[in-house]
Amino acid sequence: QIQLAESGGGLVQPGGSLRLSCAASGSDFDILSMGWHRQAPGKQRELVAYITHSGTTNYADSVKGRFTISKNGNTVLLQMTSLNAEDTAVYYCLLNALGQNPKWGQGIQVTVSS
Repeated sequence: QIQLAESGGGLVQPGGSLRLSCAASGSDFDILSMGWHRQAPGKQRELVAYITHSGTTNYADSVKGRFTISKNGNTVLLQMTSLNAEDTAVYYCLLNALGQNPKWGQGIQVTVSS
């Protein structure tokens, strides 16, 4: 069974930076893609960014130029810069593996406030 461990959230001032990490572990699995979604209070969960096993990336328009997704083995990193209040949300890691149901992380809070 795949397990996801998220870290790196917290409180940051507008204009600041944070880095989120999501490490996948468990029995043998072939990662197709890993990424991050977020859900702000009263809003639907939305895609932030993802990266495929081959390194192809995709970003929401709202974060292009500010966020960078990368991977290192079974760990995906989301470097977030120029954060603003609209980035405040619970961020969820999502892993898609071959032949398995999508796996969500438990979520990590990111708060942008002065």
